[in-house]
Amino acid sequence: MAASSWRRLFLFAALLLTPQNCVCASQKDTDGVPKYKFMQEATSAPNISYYDYIVIGGGTAGCPLAATLSQNYSVLLLERGGSPYGNPNITNLGAFGAALSDTSPTSPSQRFISEDGVINSRARVLGGGSCLNAGFYTRASPQYVREAGWDGRTVNESYEWVEKVVAFEPSLRQWQSAVRDGLLEVGVLPFNSFTYDHMNGTKIGGTIFDQNGHRHTAADLLTQANPTKITVFLHATVRRILFRASRRPIARAVVFGDALGVKHKAYLKRGPSAEIIISAGALGSPQLLMLSGVGPAQHLGAHNISVVVDQPMVGQGMSDNPMNAVFIPSPVPVELSLIQVVGITNSGTYIEAASGANFAGRTSTSSRDYGMFSPKVGQLSKLPPKQRTPEALAKAIQLMDSLDEAAFRGGFILEKIMGPTSRGHMELRTRNPNDNPSVTFNYFQDPRDLERCVKGLSIIERVIESEAFSSFRYQNLSVPTLLNMTANSPVNLLPKHMNASMSLEQYCRDTVMTIWHYHGGCQVGRVVDSDYKVLGVDALRVIDGSTFNYSPGTNPQATVMMLGRYMGLKILRQRLAVDESK
Repeated sequence: MAASSWRRLFLFAALLLTPQNCVCASQKDTDGVPKYKFMQEATSAPNISYYDYIVIGGGTAGCPLAATLSQNYSVLLLERGGSPYGNPNITNLGAFGAALSDTSPTSPSQRFISEDGVINSRARVLGGGSCLNAGFYTRASPQYVREAGWDGRTVNESYEWVEKVVAFEPSLRQWQSAVRDGLLEVGVLPFNSFTYDHMNGTKIGGTIFDQNGHRHTAADLLTQANPTKITVFLHATVRRILFRASRRPIARAVVFGDALGVKHKAYLKRGPSAEIIISAGALGSPQLLMLSGVGPAQHLGAHNISVVVDQPMVGQGMSDNPMNAVFIPSPVPVELSLIQVVGITNSGTYIEAASGANFAGRTSTSSRDYGMFSPKVGQLSKLPPKQRTPEALAKAIQLMDSLDEAAFRGGFILEKIMGPTSRGHMELRTRNPNDNPSVTFNYFQDPRDLERCVKGLSIIERVIESEAFSSFRYQNLSVPTLLNMTANSPVNLLPKHMNASMSLEQYCRDTVMTIWHYHGGCQVGRVVDSDYKVLGVDALRVIDGSTFNYSPGTNPQATVMMLGRYMGLKILRQRLAVDESK
């Protein structure tokens, strides 16, 4: 082997073997919260700056990606939201749902409603969706890794790198134990105990909440960054990517605005390996490509956007895993729990559960709130104007406040469709990057998804009726009654059908919700190549969930974080090879 090859191998091995438990990029305060010296408000950004890599989106993929690239090169990470640190609605398990229900302009969660009538959210905070979700941590299946064309060894190393910072084993209490035992009783076998791995049967998965109920997010992975080579700007909204004219357009800079609306430009340093990488999520990444002139020419023309590359597949292939849940009021108190147990069935559906006040009653505040069914800031707040007058909302709030405490006691058993196979699309509404685009997911358009939903609900029915779960249900409330109770709640904006429990197919359609696992819009082979480089242009990649054809595992966050690390390592390996060849 040539000397240069040995040196390149040594440098890459040194990167992989860097101690994972050291806080390389930050100090920590007395509460163990990272204090990043390299994190600033975008108002402090220079008018013009230069970097080896510019990462757009400090989310679930962007944080590990930027941290990895910073080991050897200068990196700018631009996040349109603020810091997750110091916000108890993000940090504390007991406040789950509060951030999702916050509709203020400074909320870490930006609400949107798909054209299907399902209410959803997109992250607007450093750490992305890992700051808002229910915390479940589980890997993709080996088959998924093979089909994605990823190197299995580097994938495992990348998962382990993530897990040393953000993943924990949960402590099961009564409700989750009853769901686990109910799944086993109805035949979702074998029992695989606690594992991060994806395998058929019932298992206890990981969580990003530690034993004290404190959330650890993708933002914590920035502790592994090189503090001398990374800059993070908060409240930095990227307006467009600039290209240099050539035989193939070359990405060369980004234009971003700060909280005061002042424009800044960040340029790539000269050299063939410098890149802009979009990690803005399944809505943000295709939206930004379109705003920058990469997308369907006719659609861009309708918005007076100059076309850089006619790329008709940008925004296509959008999917959201449909979630259908059954609320079960409990005659006995239940613990506060998010997703801990999952039944991975042979029929293409995943069964999970959550319980406690933040789903069915009180949040971290003293006010009553049905969580995802809230008339104050939840689903009812987004009903058509004629149905959400101040008087109507006040009446709904008064009704909830008059309910007995027992009405807020219970939990959900839910199912999520594998895949899914149904596909939709996304389009721009405006040229404002802060505005939500229009997205259609076409839930249950493919009959295979509806079939899986019915099978999943059938399993839920049997779990509810199992001996293992008997302590947590009123015996005089039949399963059809429970289904009707849930179906009559304002879980979405779709029209309701009376007695939906008579048909599980109708129940699936009437009560469809999101589990926040939407993906697509910049898929591999359609918008980006196998190295996640945008087709038709140079020096531009997309690395996040928008590249997925199917959602990995039962929850994608572990794989999205892994992908950021994995691709960071791959880019460094490629860059070292180029540098060594000079």
